Amino acid sequence: MQYFILLILGFAVLVVGGEFLVKGAVGIARNLEISPLVIGMTVVSFATSAPELFVSLQAVLNGSNDIAFGNVIGSNIANITLVLGVTALIFRVKISDQTATLNYPVLLLASLIFGAVMFYFNGIPQEVGFLFIILLLLFSWLLISNSRKENLKSPPDEDEFLEEASQDSLFKSLVFLIAGILVLKFGADYLVDGTIAIAKKFEISERVIAVTVVAIGTSIPELATSIVAALKKEHNLAVGNLIGSNIFNILFILGISSLIKPLPFQIISNLDILVMTGATLLVVLSVAIGRKNNINRISGGVFILGYICYIIFLIFRG
Repeated sequence: MQYFILLILGFAVLVVGGEFLVKGAVGIARNLEISPLVIGMTVVSFATSAPELFVSLQAVLNGSNDIAFGNVIGSNIANITLVLGVTALIFRVKISDQTATLNYPVLLLASLIFGAVMFYFNGIPQEVGFLFIILLLLFSWLLISNSRKENLKSPPDEDEFLEEASQDSLFKSLVFLIAGILVLKFGADYLVDGTIAIAKKFEISERVIAVTVVAIGTSIPELATSIVAALKKEHNLAVGNLIGSNIFNILFILGISSLIKPLPFQIISNLDILVMTGATLLVVLSVAIGRKNNINRISGGVFILGYICYIIFLIFRG
């Protein structure tokens, strides 16, 4: 019973830490007059990926590489199928031209590179982790450069959600940011410790718990951000948050983790990687089926149904 309490406590602490971190990150970005598009794809995405980062780092330090891999893979699957599915059910999600021409292709490329690395190296060597970080920096540069060109053509409209979320001073935003980081650290400790204990007690593989329970828990900040953005009809933030978060999960979290310690894996299934890549490809299919680059409610329902089937399959097989 105490292990489940530890797991639930970890979830709760991650939620609080994620909210603090998002609030602080957005406040800092707005005080420094960074454009809303860059905020959504970089600052907010990084902030909402912080739970995955702390959980994966803690897992690597504990020698539980399968939790680190399962957390990232499961979180990416949950972000696309569960979070984007729920968001599309609330409001038809519009895919912007920049998302279609730059952000999404980068996510698909990162997913394919990750799959190829796992296949050929049976893990992530430190050299590849360094390459992941370089690719992320290059993507961030392209994103900011493209945003500046767009701003020169036509100044962006103020983003109501970001404006409401960032009325705090720079100092107060920094306090929220630091508090969020500290809280997330404790939440990650509780979540990883509880996950390992439950896996050993019930003889369930760490992979299954990491890809399901831990992944959903660390995707809560993305879910909260995207739902609020959908309710306020902020399409760029709703979609940009998810795509940016998935890119950060692969290139930054696994890149940093492998630099700290090489990441061989033992039991992460190739099926999980294929499902992650397939879920990413589903976005293209759903946009092609929809109208005017939209992901409609039907596609959202299909995403959620697919995720439920995947979870059921994992539980019975695990």
